[in-house]
Order: sequence, then structure tokens, then C-alpha cells
Amino acid sequence: MFKKDLSWKIYSLFPIILILIILTLIPLVNIFYNSFFDIRWDDGAYIYTFIGLQNYLELPNNKFYFPGLKNTVKLALIGVFFQMIFGFMIALGISKIKRGKSFFVSLFLLPILLPPIVIGSIWRLMYGFDFGIFNYLLAFFGVFPLDWLGNSTLAFTSIVILDVWHWTPFVVLLLLAGLESLPTDVYEAGRVDGTSGWSEIVHITFPLMIPTIIVTMVFRFILSFKVFDEIYLLTQGGPGTATEVISFSIYETFFDSDNMGLGSVMSVVSLFVISLLIIVVLNIIRRANKYAN
Repeated sequence: MFKKDLSWKIYSLFPIILILIILTLIPLVNIFYNSFFDIRWDDGAYIYTFIGLQNYLELPNNKFYFPGLKNTVKLALIGVFFQMIFGFMIALGISKIKRGKSFFVSLFLLPILLPPIVIGSIWRLMYGFDFGIFNYLLAFFGVFPLDWLGNSTLAFTSIVILDVWHWTPFVVLLLLAGLESLPTDVYEAGRVDGTSGWSEIVHITFPLMIPTIIVTMVFRFILSFKVFDEIYLLTQGGPGTATEVISFSIYETFFDSDNMGLGSVMSVVSLFVISLLIIVVLNIIRRANKYAN
């Protein structure tokens, strides 16, 4: 009976394994294969010319990839830092609400439910130099208008602000689930000992939430490497390479430069970097679980 149940469980995994092979493994093998070729479109077909490791050797000279890698890491660090702070504060506030909690949860989920094209269009108007709401507010207080998307420093800051607004609700959702799963008996014991208010948050809530906070933080850091919509809709990587990120560099190489070989190398290297991050994530989660236990 046990063997029969085990066989059924194994067979039931076949469809999902097949889907993963078709949608994940085959494209990965294809990208790795393409990275060794110079691929050009000619006479209605792609011409493959084997060049070995030449694409890999040319990658350090690419003027977009490494600035994109630096900007992606910087955006991830800064964005996730503020997302965790605001997300924890909002989640903590929502968890204290007795009535209408579902309304506030739904309200804070709106940014991640909106289509990217809508978000990009709205924020591009808000950042507008002549008629944007941010410059209107600055003018109201007697401050000169700012070129939010044309100045290199301000453009990156504008992307960070949008990223924080867009993904903080996602952090709120994960942290709120963690807060609502905390054991109530610990709080009851704390109240007996006279713990309340800020002391309760510092000495009970935060220590118990450390595993959830770490998982959420690293999960968001990895997902930050996929940022594309905000860059494409607002700045196109400019001015210069101020807002260039990995995903947009790969997109430009594949479609604008029509260099599939170099684009494949960028994808392979990015996959390697993200895989290292996943290993780090797994180690952090394992240590966090040991700390919690």
C-alpha cells in the first residue's frame, strides 16, 4: 500500500516536471548554447557562426552591462531597505486594526495589482517637468521645478521612489501574514510581566519576526534583479547609464543591437549571479530557522 501511494505521488509530479523542462530547462540550455555563437539576421534567417568564448571575453568591454549590474544592486539595496522599514510599520499598524482590516489590506494591495503600463504612465505624468504634480508642489512652496527624469542623480532617485511605492505592499502582505501567525501566549505572558507598547514590539514582536523579515528581505532583493517595467517606461536607462539595469541591458542587446550571442552571455552571467544569491538566501533562511528554534 505504501509503495502504491508513493508511486502515485511520483507519477503525479510528471506534468509539472514536464512543464518545467519545456518552459525553463530548454530555454536555459538554448541561451547557454547561443552564447558561443555570433548570431546575425540575414536573408530571412539567423546565421550562426561559432566563436567560442569571444562573447564572454567581450563582456567586460560592454558599456552597459556592468553599469547596469551596479545600478541593479544599488537599486535592490536601497529599495529593499525602505520597503522593509515602511512595510513593517504598515503591517504592524494593520495588524492592530480590529475592524475593517480587509479594506486596508485591499487598499495597500492596489499598487501591485495595477498593470505596469498604467503605473508607468501615471508616474511619468507625475514626474513631468512642466505639469507634473511633484514640481507643482515644489512651486507651491517656492522651490524651482526639478528635472526628475533628465538629471542623472534625480532619475535614479525617481526610480527608487517608484520601486518603493510599487513593491512595499508586497512586503506588507508577507509581513502581515507573519505577524498574524505569531503565538498569542507569548504576548499574554509579556503583558503579565508588564510589557506593552514599544517594549512589546522591540522585545517580543521583532525577535519573533526575524525569520519572516529575513526571508521577505532576501526574496525582494532577488526579485529586484528583474526590474524592467519602471526603467523601460520612464527613462529607457538614461540619462546616459544612470538608470541602466541588467534586464534592460539584456533587452537592448537582444532587440536594439540584434546581438543574440552577447545577449545570451549577459543572461548566463546574470543567472550565475542570481544563483549565487539563491545559495546565500538558503543559508540565511537555514540560520534564521535555527535562531528561531
